[in-house]
Amino acid sequence: MPNSLFPRTLFLISELRKNLPFRAWFYFRMGYATYLAFILATVNTMVTVYYLAIESVPALKPIFPSFGIWTIFVLFTMGPLAIFVGWLHLKRSAAYRSEAEVAAEANPYYYKLPPGYWREAVIPTMLELLSLNLKLLNKEPLTESEVTSLKALQKKLQHLIDGGYVGQPKRMSALEG
Repeated sequence: MPNSLFPRTLFLISELRKNLPFRAWFYFRMGYATYLAFILATVNTMVTVYYLAIESVPALKPIFPSFGIWTIFVLFTMGPLAIFVGWLHLKRSAAYRSEAEVAAEANPYYYKLPPGYWREAVIPTMLELLSLNLKLLNKEPLTESEVTSLKALQKKLQHLIDGGYVGQPKRMSALEG
């Protein structure tokens, strides 16, 4: 391993260890909420409905004589119904649009330059092009408001490169003050 990579690798390992409990908690919540809770809730509902409701109602017993028949019925009716309701939620109701709006309002990267190539390459290039255009345009007469506007844009881009926010997020976390 080259010497220049070794300190960086040690830094990344120490950062991973420091964040490992939070990363594990996030992975746990995603796995449980997305997969395990769904399966457990489905099985729990199927068992509860069959053994507490269907077996207690004599008129339903001939229709669903066994738990296996009930399971097949649920899979073939509730599966397509769930798909249809999910489609309605995403395509035809205002609920999903509202969720997306709330997620956008809460996401700091809608108001802050994200790390990576945006901060390291794209925005610095735009800032440099803006600076060069200002130099070229100085040969032509610019109004004072145009120069002020371009300089304000230049300041905003520099502020983004420095890690600051542009605009005002609707909600900041308590840790960010």
